Amino acid sequence: MATKKDSHWIPLADLMTVLMIMFLFMAISYMVVIKRKQNDQNKIFKEYEETKKGLYNELYRTFKNDFKRWNLKLDKDLSIKFTNPQVLFGEGSSEITPYFQSVLSEFLPKYLSVVMQDKYKDKIAEIRIEGHTNTKAIKRNSDPYIDNMELSQNRARNVIAYLRTQDCFSKLENSKKEILQYWITANGLSYGRTVDSEDNLTIFSKKAIDNDQSRRVEFRIVTTSDEIIQQAIKKMKE
Repeated sequence: MATKKDSHWIPLADLMTVLMIMFLFMAISYMVVIKRKQNDQNKIFKEYEETKKGLYNELYRTFKNDFKRWNLKLDKDLSIKFTNPQVLFGEGSSEITPYFQSVLSEFLPKYLSVVMQDKYKDKIAEIRIEGHTNTKAIKRNSDPYIDNMELSQNRARNVIAYLRTQDCFSKLENSKKEILQYWITANGLSYGRTVDSEDNLTIFSKKAIDNDQSRRVEFRIVTTSDEIIQQAIKKMKE
């Protein structure tokens, strides 16, 4: 026969059981959310790798016969560098040389044939035309870095201006022309990203600056996954 004292513990035991069940469901729910987030992150990373790999392979196949004759370099970050300063611009000039115009006339249709494919329409966030200078001072203002910033910006801008005169641009469908205009940007980087004689950024290699190699133009693709990856990494650190 249960005593009056025992009757007070039965509801308390039931309460503890209910609380344990609630905590168990909360733990399971939390694990499901974490698992879902992990699956989403894995999906993003997989898409990132596939997009990067696909674009890299197509760019490589398209320009494999042009790397030597045009002094091109394709990097894993989807940047294509024109590394021969003698064919790009005159020293201190933003005017495209006639020879570089002839190179661009062949390069641009091939480049657009890759990036303007429908399968990349939602994969590309930006196409950056980057202009770079060497460290030789251009005496217009008091700050040579700012002077070279203007020069590098004008170089990138003139490449885009030349693109817009070409048939490969004018013959695009209006919808694709709008997409390209949304993607493409002119980025003047002054001498902030100088390179050494092996085309490595001097800020990392710590080697001497090669002023000739540093005077260059790059076409760089930024994928939509790049932005998502940065957001995912930020969230993982929180």
